[in-house]
Amino acid sequence: MSATVSFPVPSPRGPQNVTVSYARVGRGEPLLLLHGIGHHRQAWDPVVDILATERDVIAVDLPGFGASPGLPDGLTYDLPTTSAVFGAFCEALELDRPHVAGNSLGGLLALDLGREKLVRSVTALSPAGFWSQAERRYAFGVLLAMRRIARRMPLPLVERLARTAAGRTALTSTIYARPGRRSPDAVVAETLALAHATGFDATLRAGADVRFIDDIPGIPVTVAWGTRDLLLVRRQGVRAKQIIPRARLVRLPGCGHCPMNDDPALVARVILDGSR
Repeated sequence: MSATVSFPVPSPRGPQNVTVSYARVGRGEPLLLLHGIGHHRQAWDPVVDILATERDVIAVDLPGFGASPGLPDGLTYDLPTTSAVFGAFCEALELDRPHVAGNSLGGLLALDLGREKLVRSVTALSPAGFWSQAERRYAFGVLLAMRRIARRMPLPLVERLARTAAGRTALTSTIYARPGRRSPDAVVAETLALAHATGFDATLRAGADVRFIDDIPGIPVTVAWGTRDLLLVRRQGVRAKQIIPRARLVRLPGCGHCPMNDDPALVARVILDGSR
């Protein structure tokens, strides 16, 4: 079920209404799914049906991405604000400390929600925030190039490229290790999502100085990294384990930066095991 919800979030100018688009399916304990920068909630489509057999799955579009409008004036795209948004989102949907899984930026947000004790478990897939400065500059450079290309490419060309495995590889091999497995429609939709993401630039600027440096005691944490991640290299997972020593560090063989499409069964199992 696709829906939207609006709720107030505190700001220096007083409470501001934020609207978030989401899809909800399944039954069981609630599980919140958070995508990465420039993506949309459909990034989770390969694993949602598997997760929904055991969880009440809520996949969201982050503010300024997918079908969610940007944040109103007075709210910034930094980590504290975004965590406050999702704390308020959970209250609006009456989600009592859901499990949370996130990828890339969504993984960083998931860890921050865990740090704030707003969730009952965290699964972070290639989370941002464990980079060196050189690794961050490299990743941001790649993301900006992907965004530039997506914005300049005419839709008929995107559609033509998406029809072939070689074209899908050209469009998405930075984030998928097995881009040929992505459906043509999904590739077109996520290329458009990247091009039209109103929150992209502000989110990237807000992330320039972000590093995750705190332990998360008291709740289960899983950090999983694809062995073929070309955007955030897997040694960042070792750093995450050093910072969160009780975290379960999982290797995802043959998976890229967005592993949900590369190996849905494995990723779903990692998420379900991490949210017991």
